[in-house]
Amino acid sequence: MKNTFFTLCILICSFLNISAQEDDLLSLLGEEETTEYIDAAFKTNRVIHGHSIESTSEGVLDFKISHRFGMVNTGFHELFGLDNAMVRFGFDYGITDRLTVGVGRNSFRKIYDSFIKYKFLRQSKGQKNVPITAAWLTALDFQGTKNNPDPDGKASSRMAFTHQVILGSKISDGFSLQVMPTYVHRNLVDFNEKNDIIAFGIAARQKLSKWVAVTFEYYLTPGDQLPENKYSSFSFGFDIETGGHVFQLHFTNSTAMTNRGFITESTGDWADGGVHFGFNVSRVFTAKKRKN
Repeated sequence: MKNTFFTLCILICSFLNISAQEDDLLSLLGEEETTEYIDAAFKTNRVIHGHSIESTSEGVLDFKISHRFGMVNTGFHELFGLDNAMVRFGFDYGITDRLTVGVGRNSFRKIYDSFIKYKFLRQSKGQKNVPITAAWLTALDFQGTKNNPDPDGKASSRMAFTHQVILGSKISDGFSLQVMPTYVHRNLVDFNEKNDIIAFGIAARQKLSKWVAVTFEYYLTPGDQLPENKYSSFSFGFDIETGGHVFQLHFTNSTAMTNRGFITESTGDWADGGVHFGFNVSRVFTAKKRKN
């Protein structure tokens, strides 16, 4: 299964490389450059939990706060989950317009996470007509709880790695769609779970007005990769833009806010009310002036 994922990635990259070479050939023949690049398919570099095809602009620091209340099915005594909360603080930085890095810290299992994302293809129209945007994501999760989950105390047992190809398109001014073939490796798992998980994500955004959009995100883990008490991650919500802030209000069956957690360890059952209400807040700062 692991080999299948990487073979798929190689085929995708080969196809995109051929398309780019054809565009370069047209340039050599002397055709005038009139290329328009398409942006703002999604409002931030996250859809809900997972990454979108968007990157953080060069020299921009994006401060993110993610909040998940408890599950709705905890009842009135817990105020339907509002008495409990998990929080993630994170910083994403644009090294270039195509290369983004980030770090974060989660209250859930005290997880520290980091990622690097490179956009290797940009959707465009005109002389260079490319129908999609494509990016590669690599992420690391490190569980920072006091007690090491490994009886032997190995630090490597706290780690999990994610590799993902993000393919998306702004199909119209109001609608965007992306797919995310994903591979997650966990160094240590319970005896009845698998170290390697292949998932296929799909996400979409539909604008309702200039400032409001509805979003959804689903990660399918086919076959018997997950045990019976774990579920595929499904989330939907609303993006609300107010000045320099973007608020994302959503409902999800995933507790964790890192790749390992929401893709492979979601315990909420939508049919049984195992759903969290949550929100993300994004605020950007210009940390470095762009070159002229």
